[in-house]
Amino acid sequence: MKRKRIFEVIEVAAEGDRLSDVYDSLMLITIVISIIPLAFKETFPFFTVTDRIATVLFIGDYLLRWITADYKLKKRASSSFVRYPFTPWAIIDLLSILPSLTLLNSGFKLLRLFRIFRTARVLRALRVVRIFKAMRYSKSLEIVIRVMKNSQDALMAVMTLAVSYVLICSLVIFNAEPDSFETFFEAIYWAVISLTTVGYGDIYPVTTVGRIVTMVSSLFGIAIVALPAGIITAGYMKEIEERNKQEEETVIVEIEK
Repeated sequence: MKRKRIFEVIEVAAEGDRLSDVYDSLMLITIVISIIPLAFKETFPFFTVTDRIATVLFIGDYLLRWITADYKLKKRASSSFVRYPFTPWAIIDLLSILPSLTLLNSGFKLLRLFRIFRTARVLRALRVVRIFKAMRYSKSLEIVIRVMKNSQDALMAVMTLAVSYVLICSLVIFNAEPDSFETFFEAIYWAVISLTTVGYGDIYPVTTVGRIVTMVSSLFGIAIVALPAGIITAGYMKEIEERNKQEEETVIVEIEK
Protein backbone atom coordinates (compact mmCIF):
# COMPACT_ATOMS: atom_id res chain seq x y z
CA MET A 1 0.00 0.00 0.00
CA LYS A 2 1.40 3.39 -0.98
CA ARG A 3 2.16 5.93 1.71
CA LYS A 4 -0.45 8.35 0.39
CA ARG A 5 -3.14 5.69 0.64
CA ILE A 6 -1.98 4.83 4.16
CA PHE A 7 -2.34 8.50 5.08
CA GLU A 8 -5.88 8.59 3.65
CA VAL A 9 -6.83 5.52 5.68
CA ILE A 10 -5.45 6.64 9.05
CA GLU A 11 -6.91 10.15 8.76
CA VAL A 12 -10.61 10.86 9.40
CA ALA A 13 -12.53 9.03 6.70
CA ALA A 14 -13.60 10.93 3.61
CA GLU A 15 -17.03 10.30 2.13
CA GLY A 16 -17.18 6.80 0.63
CA ASP A 17 -13.85 5.59 2.02
CA ARG A 18 -15.02 2.39 3.69
CA LEU A 19 -11.55 1.18 4.70
CA SER A 20 -10.84 4.45 6.49
CA ASP A 21 -14.25 4.23 8.19
CA VAL A 22 -13.39 0.75 9.47
CA TYR A 23 -10.00 1.97 10.72
CA ASP A 24 -11.55 4.93 12.56
CA SER A 25 -14.17 2.69 14.17
CA LEU A 26 -11.53 0.16 15.22
CA MET A 27 -9.37 2.83 16.86
CA LEU A 28 -12.35 4.43 18.65
CA ILE A 29 -13.45 1.05 20.03
CA THR A 30 -9.88 0.30 21.11
CA ILE A 31 -9.59 3.65 22.90
CA VAL A 32 -12.89 3.14 24.74
CA ILE A 33 -11.94 -0.39 25.83
CA SER A 34 -8.50 0.77 26.98
CA ILE A 35 -10.07 3.43 29.23
CA ILE A 36 -12.55 1.08 30.93
CA PRO A 37 -9.95 -0.24 33.48
CA LEU A 38 -9.73 3.28 34.95
CA ALA A 39 -13.21 2.73 36.38
CA PHE A 40 -11.95 -0.21 38.48
CA LYS A 41 -9.47 -0.32 41.35
CA GLU A 42 -8.77 -4.01 40.78
CA THR A 43 -6.71 -5.35 37.88
CA PHE A 44 -8.30 -8.24 35.99
CA PRO A 45 -6.53 -10.55 33.49
CA PHE A 46 -8.96 -9.42 30.77
CA PHE A 47 -7.86 -5.82 31.23
CA THR A 48 -4.20 -6.84 30.88
CA VAL A 49 -4.88 -8.60 27.59
CA THR A 50 -6.95 -5.75 26.12
CA ASP A 51 -4.34 -3.22 27.23
CA ARG A 52 -1.58 -5.14 25.44
CA ILE A 53 -3.64 -5.29 22.26
CA ALA A 54 -4.47 -1.59 22.52
CA THR A 55 -0.82 -0.69 23.07
CA VAL A 56 0.27 -2.63 19.97
CA LEU A 57 -2.41 -0.87 17.90
CA PHE A 58 -1.45 2.55 19.30
CA ILE A 59 2.23 1.97 18.50
CA GLY A 60 1.32 0.84 14.98
CA ASP A 61 -0.86 3.93 14.51
CA TYR A 62 1.92 6.18 15.78
CA LEU A 63 4.46 4.69 13.37
CA LEU A 64 2.07 4.92 10.40
CA ARG A 65 1.43 8.59 11.15
CA TRP A 66 5.15 9.20 11.49
CA ILE A 67 6.06 7.68 8.11
CA THR A 68 3.27 9.70 6.42
CA ALA A 69 4.00 12.93 8.30
CA ASP A 70 4.93 14.79 5.11
CA TYR A 71 1.33 14.48 3.85
CA LYS A 72 -0.04 15.75 7.17
CA LEU A 73 2.37 18.64 7.64
CA LYS A 74 2.61 19.35 3.89
CA LYS A 75 6.36 19.83 4.18
CA ARG A 76 9.42 18.10 2.80
CA ALA A 77 9.69 14.47 3.90
CA SER A 78 13.00 14.92 5.75
CA SER A 79 11.84 17.91 7.82
CA SER A 80 8.39 16.41 8.43
CA PHE A 81 9.82 13.24 9.96
CA VAL A 82 11.88 15.36 12.37
CA ARG A 83 9.07 17.78 13.26
CA TYR A 84 6.21 15.31 13.65
CA PRO A 85 7.16 13.85 17.09
CA PHE A 86 6.96 17.37 18.53
CA THR A 87 3.49 18.20 17.16
CA PRO A 88 0.58 18.29 19.68
CA TRP A 89 -1.16 15.22 18.23
CA ALA A 90 2.06 13.19 18.22
CA ILE A 91 2.69 14.07 21.87
CA ILE A 92 -0.85 12.98 22.76
CA ASP A 93 -0.31 9.71 20.88
CA LEU A 94 2.96 9.11 22.73
CA LEU A 95 1.38 9.84 26.13
CA SER A 96 -1.36 7.35 25.22
CA ILE A 97 1.26 4.65 24.71
CA LEU A 98 3.53 5.28 27.72
CA PRO A 99 1.14 4.00 30.47
CA SER A 100 1.16 0.49 28.99
CA LEU A 101 4.72 0.08 27.72
CA THR A 102 5.75 -1.96 30.76
CA LEU A 103 3.07 -4.52 29.95
CA LEU A 104 4.73 -5.48 26.67
CA ASN A 105 8.03 -6.63 28.14
CA SER A 106 8.80 -6.30 31.83
CA GLY A 107 12.43 -7.19 31.08
CA PHE A 108 13.26 -3.95 29.29
CA LYS A 109 15.74 -2.16 31.52
CA LEU A 110 14.86 1.11 29.82
CA LEU A 111 11.27 0.77 31.00
CA ARG A 112 12.08 0.21 34.68
CA LEU A 113 11.95 3.95 35.18
CA PHE A 114 8.35 3.94 33.95
CA ARG A 115 7.50 1.16 36.43
CA ILE A 116 8.64 3.42 39.29
CA PHE A 117 6.11 6.03 38.20
CA ARG A 118 3.56 3.33 37.60
CA THR A 119 3.78 2.38 41.27
CA ALA A 120 2.74 5.92 42.06
CA ARG A 121 -0.08 5.52 39.52
CA VAL A 122 1.10 8.48 37.52
CA LEU A 123 1.19 6.47 34.30
CA ARG A 124 -2.20 4.95 35.07
CA ALA A 125 -3.68 8.43 35.24
CA LEU A 126 -2.08 9.25 31.87
CA ARG A 127 -4.50 6.83 30.22
CA VAL A 128 -7.07 9.59 30.41
CA VAL A 129 -5.07 11.27 27.61
CA ARG A 130 -6.47 8.59 25.31
CA ILE A 131 -9.79 10.41 25.40
CA PHE A 132 -8.10 13.28 23.54
CA LYS A 133 -6.64 10.75 21.10
CA ALA A 134 -10.20 9.74 20.20
CA MET A 135 -10.84 13.22 18.82
CA ARG A 136 -8.82 12.55 15.68
CA TYR A 137 -11.06 9.61 14.69
CA SER A 138 -14.46 11.26 15.20
CA LYS A 139 -16.04 13.47 12.54
CA SER A 140 -18.23 15.14 15.16
CA LEU A 141 -15.27 15.97 17.36
CA GLU A 142 -13.38 17.15 14.27
CA ILE A 143 -16.13 19.72 13.71
CA VAL A 144 -15.90 20.88 17.34
CA ILE A 145 -12.10 21.28 17.06
CA ARG A 146 -12.51 23.27 13.85
CA VAL A 147 -15.11 25.50 15.53
CA MET A 148 -12.76 26.11 18.46
CA LYS A 149 -9.92 26.96 16.08
CA ASN A 150 -12.06 29.36 14.03
CA SER A 151 -13.35 31.06 17.19
CA GLN A 152 -10.03 31.16 19.03
CA ASP A 153 -9.74 34.97 18.94
CA ALA A 154 -13.16 35.48 20.54
CA LEU A 155 -12.57 32.68 23.05
CA MET A 156 -9.17 34.10 24.01
CA ALA A 157 -10.80 37.50 24.60
CA VAL A 158 -13.39 35.89 26.89
CA MET A 159 -10.69 33.89 28.67
CA THR A 160 -8.69 37.07 29.28
CA LEU A 161 -11.81 38.76 30.64
CA ALA A 162 -12.56 35.81 32.94
CA VAL A 163 -8.99 35.62 34.29
CA SER A 164 -8.92 39.37 34.89
CA TYR A 165 -12.29 39.21 36.62
CA VAL A 166 -11.15 36.38 38.88
CA LEU A 167 -7.96 38.22 39.89
CA ILE A 168 -9.82 41.49 40.57
CA CYS A 169 -12.50 39.76 42.67
CA SER A 170 -9.82 37.82 44.54
CA LEU A 171 -7.93 40.99 45.44
CA VAL A 172 -11.11 42.76 46.54
CA ILE A 173 -12.42 39.93 48.74
CA PHE A 174 -8.95 39.14 50.15
CA ASN A 175 -8.58 42.70 51.40
CA ALA A 176 -12.25 43.27 52.30
CA GLU A 177 -12.47 40.13 54.43
CA PRO A 178 -8.98 38.96 55.47
CA ASP A 179 -10.26 36.82 58.37
CA SER A 180 -12.12 34.42 56.05
CA PHE A 181 -9.22 33.85 53.65
CA GLU A 182 -5.87 32.72 55.02
CA THR A 183 -4.06 32.86 51.66
CA PHE A 184 -4.55 34.61 48.34
CA PHE A 185 -4.98 31.21 46.69
CA GLU A 186 -8.11 30.65 48.79
CA ALA A 187 -9.43 33.97 47.50
CA ILE A 188 -8.76 32.86 43.91
CA TYR A 189 -10.48 29.53 44.62
CA TRP A 190 -13.51 31.39 46.02
CA ALA A 191 -13.59 33.73 42.99
CA VAL A 192 -13.57 30.82 40.52
CA ILE A 193 -16.33 29.03 42.41
CA SER A 194 -18.38 32.23 42.52
CA LEU A 195 -17.71 32.96 38.84
CA THR A 196 -19.05 29.56 37.83
CA THR A 197 -21.94 29.86 40.38
CA VAL A 198 -21.04 26.43 41.81
CA GLY A 199 -20.90 27.50 45.45
CA TYR A 200 -19.48 24.57 47.43
CA GLY A 201 -19.88 26.45 50.70
CA ASP A 202 -16.48 25.45 52.14
CA ILE A 203 -15.20 29.05 51.95
CA TYR A 204 -17.59 31.97 52.18
CA PRO A 205 -17.64 35.60 53.39
CA VAL A 206 -19.32 36.46 56.69
CA THR A 207 -19.25 40.25 56.63
CA THR A 208 -21.71 42.54 54.86
CA VAL A 209 -19.03 43.91 52.53
CA GLY A 210 -17.88 40.42 51.65
CA ARG A 211 -21.42 39.27 50.89
CA ILE A 212 -22.04 42.28 48.64
CA VAL A 213 -18.85 41.47 46.73
CA THR A 214 -20.04 37.86 46.41
CA MET A 215 -23.42 38.87 45.01
CA VAL A 216 -21.86 41.20 42.44
CA SER A 217 -19.28 38.56 41.51
CA SER A 218 -21.95 35.91 40.98
CA LEU A 219 -24.17 38.18 38.85
CA PHE A 220 -21.36 39.18 36.52
CA GLY A 221 -20.03 35.65 36.57
CA ILE A 222 -23.20 34.32 34.94
CA ALA A 223 -22.66 36.64 31.97
CA ILE A 224 -18.98 35.72 31.60
CA VAL A 225 -19.66 31.99 31.76
CA ALA A 226 -22.44 32.31 29.15
CA LEU A 227 -20.21 34.05 26.59
CA PRO A 228 -18.10 31.01 25.53
CA ALA A 229 -21.25 28.90 25.11
CA GLY A 230 -22.75 31.52 22.77
CA ILE A 231 -19.53 31.83 20.74
CA ILE A 232 -19.12 28.06 20.34
CA THR A 233 -22.81 27.59 19.45
CA ALA A 234 -22.65 30.30 16.77
CA GLY A 235 -19.45 28.82 15.35
CA TYR A 236 -20.93 25.31 15.37
CA MET A 237 -24.05 26.41 13.48
CA LYS A 238 -21.90 28.22 10.91
CA GLU A 239 -19.73 25.14 10.45
CA ILE A 240 -22.77 22.89 9.96
CA GLU A 241 -24.22 25.29 7.37
CA GLU A 242 -20.93 25.35 5.44
CA ARG A 243 -20.68 21.56 5.63
CA ASN A 244 -24.24 21.12 4.31
CA LYS A 245 -23.55 23.63 1.55
CA GLN A 246 -20.44 21.73 0.46
CA GLU A 247 -22.38 18.44 0.42
CA GLU A 248 -25.11 20.03 -1.72
CA GLU A 249 -22.52 21.36 -4.17
CA THR A 250 -20.91 17.91 -4.36
CA VAL A 251 -24.27 16.29 -5.13
CA ILE A 252 -24.99 18.89 -7.84
CA VAL A 253 -21.60 18.27 -9.48
CA GLU A 254 -22.18 14.50 -9.46
CA ILE A 255 -25.64 14.93 -11.01
CA GLU A 256 -24.23 17.17 -13.75
CA LYS A 257 -21.64 14.52 -14.57
